[in-house]
Parts: sequence; structure tokens; C-alpha cells
Amino acid sequence: MKVSEQWLREWVSPQLSTQGLADQITMAGLEVDAVEPVAASFSDVVVAQVTDKVQHPDADKLNVCQVDDGSGEPVQVVCGAPNVALGQRIPFARVGAVLPGDFKIKKAKLRGVESRGMICSASELGLEEGTSEGILVLPEDAPVGTALREYLALDDHTIEVDLTPNRGDCLSVQGLAREVGVLNRLGLTEPTIDPVAARHDETFPVRVEDAQRCPRYIGRLIKGVDISRPTPMWMIERLRRSGVRAIDPAVDVTNYVMLELGQPLHAFDRANLDGAVVVRLARQGEELVLLDGQTVSLDPSTLIIADDKGPLALAGVMGGEHSGVGAETRDIFLEGAFFTPLAVAGQARSYGLHTDASHRFERGVDPELTRRAVERATALLIEICGGEPGPLNEQADDAHLPGQRDVTLRAERLEKALSKRLDDAEVSEILERLGMAVDAHDRGWTVKVPSWRFDITIEEDLIEEVARIHGYNRLPVRRPAVRLGLKADHEAQSPLGRLRRQMTARGYQEAITYSFVAPELQRTLLPEAVSPVLANPISADLSVMRASLFPGLVRALEHNLNRQQTRVRLFESGLVFRGELDDLEQVPMLGAVVCGSRLPEGWTGGRDKVDFFDLKGDLESLLEVSGDADAWRFEPGEHPSLHPGQCARILHRGEEAGWIGTLHPAVKGKLGLKTDAVLFEVRLDALSQGRIPAFAPLSRYPEVRRDLAFVIDEDQPVQALLDRVRAEAGEWLTDLALFDVYQGKGVAEGRKSVALGLTWQHPSRTLNDEEINQLVDAIVVTARQGVNAELRA
Repeated sequence: MKVSEQWLREWVSPQLSTQGLADQITMAGLEVDAVEPVAASFSDVVVAQVTDKVQHPDADKLNVCQVDDGSGEPVQVVCGAPNVALGQRIPFARVGAVLPGDFKIKKAKLRGVESRGMICSASELGLEEGTSEGILVLPEDAPVGTALREYLALDDHTIEVDLTPNRGDCLSVQGLAREVGVLNRLGLTEPTIDPVAARHDETFPVRVEDAQRCPRYIGRLIKGVDISRPTPMWMIERLRRSGVRAIDPAVDVTNYVMLELGQPLHAFDRANLDGAVVVRLARQGEELVLLDGQTVSLDPSTLIIADDKGPLALAGVMGGEHSGVGAETRDIFLEGAFFTPLAVAGQARSYGLHTDASHRFERGVDPELTRRAVERATALLIEICGGEPGPLNEQADDAHLPGQRDVTLRAERLEKALSKRLDDAEVSEILERLGMAVDAHDRGWTVKVPSWRFDITIEEDLIEEVARIHGYNRLPVRRPAVRLGLKADHEAQSPLGRLRRQMTARGYQEAITYSFVAPELQRTLLPEAVSPVLANPISADLSVMRASLFPGLVRALEHNLNRQQTRVRLFESGLVFRGELDDLEQVPMLGAVVCGSRLPEGWTGGRDKVDFFDLKGDLESLLEVSGDADAWRFEPGEHPSLHPGQCARILHRGEEAGWIGTLHPAVKGKLGLKTDAVLFEVRLDALSQGRIPAFAPLSRYPEVRRDLAFVIDEDQPVQALLDRVRAEAGEWLTDLALFDVYQGKGVAEGRKSVALGLTWQHPSRTLNDEEINQLVDAIVVTARQGVNAELRA
């Protein structure tokens, strides 16, 4: 939020320099991002009046003007601005003046006519970005001969404050002045806001159908206004210094009151309202053309302002084009309302909008401020545009308005948190200066929280308030004394760091993606997944919690491919969220994605593409880190985002622990990927489980090896054969290796040959051929019975 230092000092003015004031605000927890002058440097520019204007004899677009600059003699100036007119008060740069950019004004001749000075536009004075369409026209009462910097009070600074979301009460001059006053023990000089007496009895009917989301709504009909009147220069300047562009008196006044008090307001053209103003939820199929010209289709969960014909505005966000105030407006319906933060939170973003009003309502607006803000805006409108105000029409539901909050602060807890004992009187004074009603008792204080402090709900909030007002830099520095024991090293578990190092050793890079993903992407990859939907997302593309690591990894892959990175190897670890919020399962997972060539580019490497078995090999190396690779199994399965023929379910001790496979062609087409990708994700808790390493003495006796080739059905998983062989091979089997798979000549169609190498070794004697032959015979029999395997001749 930007605020003019001069405007702030009208409310409260401590004896501090500009930088001192900014530093104090920062130390109070309201970080100041920047302090900048409100206008560029220029000199010898004064208020002047155009006393004569004639056409230039040799140029159609130039005028020769006589200017009274207060010196007593008229000054001749050639001006090309289309809006220059007789009698205007204008900013005039005399000969010798220096404008922004070190531009010096000198005597000159334009098409043969002498010009002694320059009539300036706002952009030429650094008061407006870009290029102004014409000269800056000053009010008719601007004193001729006065220095422009003095008249517009341009020796001012804009203080830009970066507020945290919990401090919505400081999104106004009033809120920031309250803080400065508390810090310096100064009272506020507030503008006088008296109720405006009604000059007619007419009210416009209002009906609130959703009092839970809008517990207070105030409307007032102001008749006979003249919107063509100019907004006063002092208001235009205050708006400019706050980063708001002046438009017309009605819009400018509502913006001004919002900046001054923190209450967003809206003005409707009475002529475009039909029946009654209704606060309700949108209906299916309704549309609204907003003030920015954008047409939005309204969601039934959106709170809107409507009349009997249809929607008029997005409640707390932006008004509609049809009912907006224009040059022809004669009667205004002025609206002020309290919308609960949850009613507005996320609503603007869901339509791709972010407005000053939604920014404030999302963080909380003082529910007791509405009437005062409407009275202030009414008085300003009448002062500028004239008109006759009617009585206030207020609709309020006390049952849904925020109630009084009492919070207790214990003296013992405060001392422990601050490591300092504060005097009870000082604590009471700090809380009272913050606008709280304080009841001191033996154990501490019970305070009544003011209506504008939505963020104070628990004891810790009060501790923070006391600490920051007392001064963080005045708190003692104490280092805690603790006895730290060595962290236990669980040998049967593989820490995440070890798994990460293994992945990087295999050539992978770690990715860290958001826990939030786009709902469309998650539905594409996991059409049946259920995960929490965010009420107030960062953006529409990050609005649901991820139910898998796949969406984030695929987006990271796409990001790299779009930047000509054709070989991608990424892994990620993190939580996934499955189920509804009231029955949520948070599962730590580790996943990876690969695409491109198998080997890095080089003169020794080939151009083969990475495939399912490459990633499976990397995953198996990860499983071996735990020392318990035999606890894992891969079996064929079907996953909505993986290729049906290149997909496997990962089992750990018989329970599903993850998936691995090639990205489904249909999914790849929807995502617009032009290359195959292979992915896996596995439960991190299963990956971390292993077994304690134990020493086994080396045998002094020779190994015995037998190679067996079995012919099995081509759709038969080899793992089933390996399990059968291992179960029958006896306790002395030390190694079982698959070293060949063959289909072709010599093997019947629909069958495949699988060659296994079996190694036995006895710890205390030499195994003889008879023992090995018995084991081989038993293996052949069980393989035939179990998986229809035949020993290949």
C-alpha cells in the first residue's frame, strides 16, 4: 500500500524525519518497501494564467499565448497543446527553469514567433507516466505567481508499506496513523465526520438474501448530482500519490474514502437500477459485464449485487459496466457493505481479478466502519458535485456480524515468551493505546479486542502486540541452554538423504514443485483422484492439493522440454494428499521422470531412447539401498496415466507401494508432449524400510553353478518363475540371476525362453553332483506345475 507522508502527518505527526518514520514503521512489523519523492525535481515553475490566445500565423497546430506569471508583465509563449484555452490557470516554466531530465528552458523562436517559457503538461513535470494528451489545467482559484511545488505541496514522499495478510486494518491512512500514534504515544487528528442530514425522504429498496456473507449493507440515494464537475486538485494529488488514477468525482470519492478509512464503497447510477438492490448468490447461467469490459460467467457460489433484472456487481470485487456512474448520471445510489472475508476470499482470483476492494475485504474490514465511511463519502460528493442526500437505508443482521472477542494474557506467559519482565502498568498502557479495553487482574489481563483487529484471537497474538510496541530491539538476547544427545541411527531404515544421493549418483536432478496443481492436469493424469480444493488459491492453476507426484513432475518435464532440454532426468520427494479434508491421508512419496536418450551425448554413446527398463533399473538400485530388495515385487497393472502394456504395480511385502510405467499415449497427446516419458512413484515409508546388515562368514568351499533355460508363456511374469525357483532351490542357494530372454526360431509361438543362472555354496563342505541334481530336478518339477514351464532342450 502506498500513502503520502503529508497525508499521514495530517493524522499524526511525530518528531521524526521521513527515513526515521519509515524505520519506525518497519520495526513495528509493517515493512516499508520504498520511500520515494512524489514528484521529480524541477525549479522555477509557477502558477500562471492564460490572458490571450491567437492562432500562430504560420502553423495550424500552434497558438501564441499571453501568460500572466505574477511578474507584472505579460509573457509571450508559443504552445502546441490542443486543450490550452483563454483564462486557464496553468503551470508555467519561466526562462531559466529546469525541468525533469535536466531540461533547461531558454528563449526560442517557433516558426518565427518568439516564445519565452513553456506551458507544461503533467508528464513534463514528472507527475504522470507516459505522455500527457495536453497541458495540466489547474483549478480556477490557483494563486497566480505561486511556485507550483508549493501550491501542490510536492515536497512530499510516498511511503510504500508491504503488509502481511493479517494486518488488513492498516490498509488505510487511518490504520497506519493508528500504528504511528501508538508507537509515539500521540493522539490522532481525525477529519470531522458528522451525519449528513437528509434533504428528501426517498430510499431505494434493499434486500439481503445472504446475511451470513453480508451481515451489513447500507445504501443512500443522492439526487441531482453533477458528475461533470472536476475533482479537486488536492484529491487528485492524494489519489496519485497512493497509486490511484483519478476518473470522475463519484469514483474518485469512493476511492479516496477507501484509502483514507479502509472501507471500499461503490456508486451505482440510479437510472440503471430496476426494482430493488438484492445481495444474493449468483444463479446458474448468469453473466456480468464488468467495469473493465470483461464478460464473466458467474458461478453459483459467487456473492453478487443484483437488481430485479439481473447482476450488477461482484460483491466486494468490482462493479458492472451497465450500472456504473457516467457523465449523464444525475442520481447516485451509494453502497457501503461489510462482506465477511470468506465470502470474498478467492472470489476475485477465480475470475482472474485482483482489486483494491477485494484485497481489503479478503483480509477483513472493520464491520463498525461502514456507516462512517458512507457519511464521509456523502459529504465529499455533495461538496464536489452538489445534490440532495436521502436517509440511510441499513440492513443488518447482528447474529452474523463479528461479535466482541475477549482474550486473556497471563503475566507469567508474557515474561517467559519475551525473556523479560515488563511493568504491569506498561503492558496495560500498550494494550490501551492499541484500542483495547483492558481489565487487569492478579494473573494478567483480559482485553476486549477492537472491531478492526481481526487478527487478534489468542494469547500469542497479544504477546506479539506487546513485544512489537515495546520494541523488539529492547528485548534481551538469551541463548537457550539445552543438553543435546546424539540422534539415534536406525540401521534398518534408509534416510531420505541417502535415497537422494543414490538418485543423483544415477544422473538425476532433484525437482521441488508446488504441493498445489491445476485441477485439469490432475484430472488428466488421475481422473478418479480426490484431494482437497483450496478456498483461496495462489492462482487458478494451483487450486487443488496434489494426489500424486506425477502432475508436478510432468509440468517440470514440460518446462524443460520447452527450453530445448531434450534429455531430462528428474526426481522429487514430498507429500501427496488423498481424500477429503475431514478424512485426509498425507503420504510421503518419492517419484521420478525420464525422457530422451539413454546416455548423455558423446562420441562413445549411442542414440537409443530411454525406456521402461532403464527407469526400472534405476528404481531397483534405489530399492537395494535398504539392503532388502527381495521384499519388493513388480506385477502388471493398469494405471490411468500409464501405458497399458508398459505399466507395473510396485509391491512391498505384498502391499501396493507405488507405480512405474511409460506415460499413456492419450495422456501425452492431451498434454501436448511430443516425446515418450517414463515415470515412477513409490511410498517413502516403504523405501526407507530395510534390514539390519549382518555378517556372514565366507565359505572355504567351491561354488556350484547350473544354467537352466525354461520355456514359459510370453505373458507369464518372470518374477513368478523366479519365486518358484528360489523357493525350491534350498538354503545353500547364494545367487539367482536372469541372464537371457529369447523369442524366435526354436521357440514356439506365444512362448519365450528364460535363462537362469543358479549358484550354490555350502559353508562347511563341498556340494556333490547328486545333491545339485536333486535340487535341479525339484526345480524343474515345481516350475512345470506352478507356471507351466518346460526345460528347454
